[in-house]
Amino acid sequence: MTLAIMQPYFLPYIGYMQLMNAVDTFVLYDDVAFINRGWINRNKLLINGQEYLFTVPLKDASQNKRINEVHLADDPKWRSKLLKTIEQGYRKAPYYQTVMPLTEKIINFATDSISDLVHFSLVELNQYLGITTRLIASSSIYNNAELKAQERILDICLQEKATHYINPIGGTELYDKPLFAEAGIKLNFIKANRVEYPQFNRVGNEFIPWLSTLDALMFSDIASVRVMMGEYELV
Repeated sequence: MTLAIMQPYFLPYIGYMQLMNAVDTFVLYDDVAFINRGWINRNKLLINGQEYLFTVPLKDASQNKRINEVHLADDPKWRSKLLKTIEQGYRKAPYYQTVMPLTEKIINFATDSISDLVHFSLVELNQYLGITTRLIASSSIYNNAELKAQERILDICLQEKATHYINPIGGTELYDKPLFAEAGIKLNFIKANRVEYPQFNRVGNEFIPWLSTLDALMFSDIASVRVMMGEYELV
């Protein structure tokens, strides 16, 4: 069984979806410290031909809290404002009529938890793309928060009886392949290749990469995005 563990990211970029699609079980690491100015509640879209960073507003977010303890801001207007921004940016995109109902369903999901909102969004994206990976929140099952870093990751792998663990490429200095091998677990790191697709037929304009997967969905059919899911290397 192949496993990956990653903090919950809202409407993540294509590399995150590649990792999720590459494994049998994907653990949302939501009972670790919240990271300010990270990707848990932020991502990038293409608005007026430019990269645009949007943020889901939070209430009393702090690195002293775990991700699953962080709540959305009380003001509900952020949802309609974000949807309006997406409408203005993508209404002329070829798959807008298909993707916008999915987007509205995700952003209007009734919760005050950023962790639950991300979990729901990933379930919906997976269903739309035909990804069958099992999603599970680390806060719901493992009871090993006293362990740190590599020890905790390895413990989750053992509890899940994983034989193969795939980590984002940024963890190459943090995880030890021989240690995982001793436990009978193969360790690899995923390196996303850059993918390109038409963005409003931007003739003479440079493609803007690494935006939210929502951008790829607005401009590409499901089959094409499924091909993008395989554009990576394991090292």
